[in-house]
Amino acid sequence: MPLILISGYPSSGKTYRSNQLVDFFNTKIKASTESPISCLSVIHINDQTLGLSRDVYRDTRSEKDARAAEYSAVKRALGRDTIVIADGLNYIKGFRYQLYCEAKAVQTTSCVVHIGTPLDKCKEINTRSLEDKSQDGGYPTDIFDNLVFRFEEPNGMTRWDSPLFTVPFDDATPPHVEIWNALVGIGGEMKKVKPNQATIMKPAAEADYLYELDRITQKILNEIIGWQKERFGEPGGHITIGNQVIELPTTAVSLPQLQRVRRQYISLNRQHSLPKSRISDSFVDYLNSNFE
Repeated sequence: MPLILISGYPSSGKTYRSNQLVDFFNTKIKASTESPISCLSVIHINDQTLGLSRDVYRDTRSEKDARAAEYSAVKRALGRDTIVIADGLNYIKGFRYQLYCEAKAVQTTSCVVHIGTPLDKCKEINTRSLEDKSQDGGYPTDIFDNLVFRFEEPNGMTRWDSPLFTVPFDDATPPHVEIWNALVGIGGEMKKVKPNQATIMKPAAEADYLYELDRITQKILNEIIGWQKERFGEPGGHITIGNQVIELPTTAVSLPQLQRVRRQYISLNRQHSLPKSRISDSFVDYLNSNFE
């Protein structure tokens, strides 16, 4: 059932808002007499429930492991009778895209709830949390600044960040009813999502699927690298791959960045078994989502 991705700066109040959503959903479920609704349960996943400290964001490897832990927990929790609230930083758009695909693969709705606390207020809250030893504690200053610098704000114009609900700092509660209606529906009929070719799990892969997945994605990376070498210093650009167009960002994309995106895509699609004819178009789409 529905997946709610919570996004926002560190110390913006993500867990506070998540708990408000948990309380509202539980009240709504208990009050319902309709079997599809009354059978639902709410699962709240965050660093605390996963046993992760804020120090995991200090270096790349431990942060990657932390994201993998959240990803696995969300994937396990998604089901017909659950509403999953992923209350992590979720600040990388590629990671939000992966979770969006997982929700779509099980034919359920998803949304992003962005906690719109101003940065200055987040710093103030974080400083107070660091000083108050009775609390859970804030983020060390260097980690806080680094996470803010790398934060990729959700964009409601992209399908994986929509519908997007922004919660201003001064609002007493999130837009509970609007979120419920967008994800669950107004009547007793539960909303369903039709999976697309990129997310349908198939019982068996086509012959040489993994080989083709590796070969085609590497070939596209080589096209990008070659294009950038020939036009060194030129901002942006468009590369035509079959029927698709790669829209490069204004700053050159480094090889490590491209390899990271490729690894994420292969990991996401290793078990999904796309038709080999769809790999190129799907990877170009994934690249464009990361370049936006």
